[in-house]
This record gives sequence, C-alpha cells and structure tokens, in this order.
Amino acid sequence: MENYFLFILSLVCLLLIPGPDTALVLTNTMNHGKKGGVMTVLGICCALIAHIILAVIGLSSMLERSVFWFNIIKFSGAIYLIYIGINSLAALRRKSKVDYSTSLSKDDHCFRQGLLSNLLNPKVVLFFLSFLPQFINAASNHMGQFLILGFTHLLLTIVFFSIYIAIIDKYSHVMTPTAYRIINSVTGILLMVFGIKLAIFRE
Repeated sequence: MENYFLFILSLVCLLLIPGPDTALVLTNTMNHGKKGGVMTVLGICCALIAHIILAVIGLSSMLERSVFWFNIIKFSGAIYLIYIGINSLAALRRKSKVDYSTSLSKDDHCFRQGLLSNLLNPKVVLFFLSFLPQFINAASNHMGQFLILGFTHLLLTIVFFSIYIAIIDKYSHVMTPTAYRIINSVTGILLMVFGIKLAIFRE
C-alpha cells in the first residue's frame, strides 16, 4: 500500500467539503437531536460497507460500465435528495417537525435517509473505483489493501461525523428560532441543489 498517510490526509480534506451526507446529518441532528444524527451516520456507514463489499466483488465496476443501471441509481438518488429537501422546507413552512408516532419510527426514518442517500449516490461508487486504487501497490494483495483503505474511510467518516454531531448538538440548544429556521431552510435548499447536481452529473 502506497502513501497511506497521504491517503488519510486527502480523505480528511474530502470529508471537510460539505456534501449531501453532511447536510443530512446537520438537519437530522438539529430536528431530532443527537440520536437522530447518530442514526443517520449509522445508515451512511452501512451504505459505505455495502459500497466496499460491492467494489471488492466487482459489482461496482459492472455498474460503472452499464449506462442504464448507472443512470437508474443516479436519478433515484437525485430524486430522493430533492424529496428530502422539499420535505424539510415544507416542515418549516408548517412550523412543525415531521410527526413520528414512536421513537423507533423516528430513528428508523433517520437511518433510512442516511442509508439511501449514500447508497444511491453513484459518485460514491466512482470514489471507490477511481480514488482508492491510486493508493494501492500493484505488487501486493489488491483485495487486502482495498479493504484497509475502505475501512479507513469508514473509520474517519465515523470520527468526523461524531465530532460534527457533538458540535451541532451543543449549540442547537442555544440557537434562536430565527437562526434555527434559517439553517434548516439553507440545509433543505442545499439538499435539493445536491440532488439537481447529481441528476446532471456525467461520469
């Protein structure tokens, strides 16, 4: 494995760039507390594990070569992000949060959002197929190196979002209603923008 520490540094820089996962964790932590954020991250991590497994067994590369299935996943992911963004803005317009009958359904909702938004993002597929191989030593075991890099990504994602959730949870309690509405409005719009960008994304 080549330049492992360079890989970690590059990954940290990528994690600091806001994306759909970041926006989703922000809105769910603000609306549903620390546990909502944690369940969202758990869904994201399950999706990342699925991406790692699919890349290792070769299904991701098959998806990359199939324009039809690539577009199916791309547009499904785009529609889902736009749907979440619209729902977020609609809840603010009603001056209410999404109603849940039980705590379990709320947690399940946050988990499902994290899972599907990441799993249906073909950019993540391309990340594993194009970014990770740059740090693999051709003379050593490819699968072993890929798994190490993939799970390093997973671990750093957990650390990054754990810090992110702790900061949001700490300051959301002292946030004014106006600031809360502004941040949620911006997050809802960003999710819609990320969905549109995904829809027009070309491999």
